[in-house]
Amino acid sequence: MLANRFSQSFLAGLMFIFAAATAHAEPIVNQPAPVFSGATADGKTINLADLHGKTVILEWTNHECPFVKKHYESGNIQGLQKQAAEQGIVWLQVISSAPGKQGHVDGDTAKKLNADRGATPTHTVFDPEGTIGKLYAATNTPQFFIINPEGVLLYKGGIDSIPSADKADIAKAENYISAALKELAAGKSITKSSTKPYGCTVKYAS
Repeated sequence: MLANRFSQSFLAGLMFIFAAATAHAEPIVNQPAPVFSGATADGKTINLADLHGKTVILEWTNHECPFVKKHYESGNIQGLQKQAAEQGIVWLQVISSAPGKQGHVDGDTAKKLNADRGATPTHTVFDPEGTIGKLYAATNTPQFFIINPEGVLLYKGGIDSIPSADKADIAKAENYISAALKELAAGKSITKSSTKPYGCTVKYAS
């Protein structure tokens, strides 16, 4: 009887540890991408599962972050968004900044920011509770994930190879997202499918 109770307690403990580890596990390249839904800047709800059949790019962003400013003020991200749109790719800009934290905005502000910058994401998705960000283990802004039409994660990581906030470094850096888009357009696998992101930390509530 005592042994049976011990066995049940031990099993329950293992299940708790497994569940906790799974909840915070990073998504794995070449495995199914975590499915999510979220409110968009135009007041709608978008569900990743509904985008089955489309390649999807997730871009974690915070307009006040110097590293994000670098890539928007230079037009670098806008160029990537245009390149993706020409390939029929859905680009989801994700904002995980919590209320009261740097980068938190409402729908109208997000739309104005993109209009002023000439940015053209397919949708801007709000994640104020950090649910989507933690599901993807997003740590930085900017940070990117690419998902294929079957819902499999193809890429996770940074925008390029030089971790600085200096716009002058963009021309010297290897642009991982541009390279990935070119390889996808050619029907090839992404050569560098996992890279180290850099930038500001995502401003989660906790």
